[in-house]
Amino acid sequence: MSLVISDEIVQASGLSEQELMLELIILLFQKNNISIGKASQLAQMPLLQFQTELAQRNITIHYDESDLEVDLLLENHE
Repeated sequence: MSLVISDEIVQASGLSEQELMLELIILLFQKNNISIGKASQLAQMPLLQFQTELAQRNITIHYDESDLEVDLLLENHE
């Protein structure tokens, strides 16, 4: 499935498409909808770089055993 974000929304945000996508990914992570591993994968960033991005925004990293299991499954399917 693809999600199309209109040019009007991108322009209204004042962000580039990549910046808007990163904002969306970070929001999904903050709301516990995706794990940090999945978030870094979607953002196409190494995990350490994604963690640095979160730290610069003062976003707490939540990571538990179920996140680890999800990340291990993702890693095995790449």
